[in-house]
Amino acid sequence: MKAVKETQFTFPKQSSFYKGKVRDVYTIDNQLMAMVVTDRISAFDVVLPEAIPYKGQVLNQIAAKFLSATKDIVPNWVLATPDEMVTIGRICEPFKVEMVIRGYLAGHAAREYALGKRQVCGVALPEGLKENDKLPQPIITPTTKAAVGHDEDISREDILAKGIVSLADYEKLEAYTQALYKRGVEMAAERGLILVDTKYEFGKVGDEIYLIDEIHTPDSSRYFYAEGYAERQAANEPQKQLSKEFVRKWLIENGFQGKDGQVVPTMTEEIVESISDRYIELYEQITGEQFVKNPSENILSRIEENTKTAVDELLK
Repeated sequence: MKAVKETQFTFPKQSSFYKGKVRDVYTIDNQLMAMVVTDRISAFDVVLPEAIPYKGQVLNQIAAKFLSATKDIVPNWVLATPDEMVTIGRICEPFKVEMVIRGYLAGHAAREYALGKRQVCGVALPEGLKENDKLPQPIITPTTKAAVGHDEDISREDILAKGIVSLADYEKLEAYTQALYKRGVEMAAERGLILVDTKYEFGKVGDEIYLIDEIHTPDSSRYFYAEGYAERQAANEPQKQLSKEFVRKWLIENGFQGKDGQVVPTMTEEIVESISDRYIELYEQITGEQFVKNPSENILSRIEENTKTAVDELLK
């Protein structure tokens, strides 16, 4: 299996390049953004040393499906998806917060709750919950959007007090977040899944707000299998889930949580293959479609040519 760990293209009229944790982003003529979703994987805000075959294809194709399925709720940044690993879209000025929404006590929120905290991002949580319980209603728990390092929890009140987002815009972001999550929950239920929590990122062009980045992928979301959920909760058993949380748990079990002095455990071929298999499993579960693996030969040449052709067409 071959994986795309990085790209180093030079497109006509290219004006800048940015390498994110997972994506390589090319700005073209200061008009377009060509985003290559690589096979890099991050956890605890650290890029892990091994790339995961087909992960980029999985993320990009799931995001494309859900962005298309939600454009009646909020316009999004996408203009073209010329390659299984590439999305090209309009350049937006991003809001400096990520809108995290949670329908269940899982992941980061569950870890905070286990420490005795009864508030997450200023939102009160009731007593008596256990990990993976459904919350009385979905809650929005925003984080700051860090250029480097760790994103940090932040409350609605602090976002407004610090002027990070205006009240008028933030109220729109909250409404979009609730509506997008509701649509995501409905689409997941059709596939026998529970959309546990997810995050959305937004930007602006002029006065208009756009949904940007990816949505409802295993990198941005957590899914449980609906069948057996109630029985597992009643028996205090772990939920069967499709998300990146299993990667985080493997890292934690091997002494890594992204803290100073900690070393990423060795990622064997077996570990890498198992992670790849889990990403493909989620793709097939959430889309109801069989995943078609791209040929592993000449991947970079294909990506470059498909992207260049689409960019040329969009700039006409």
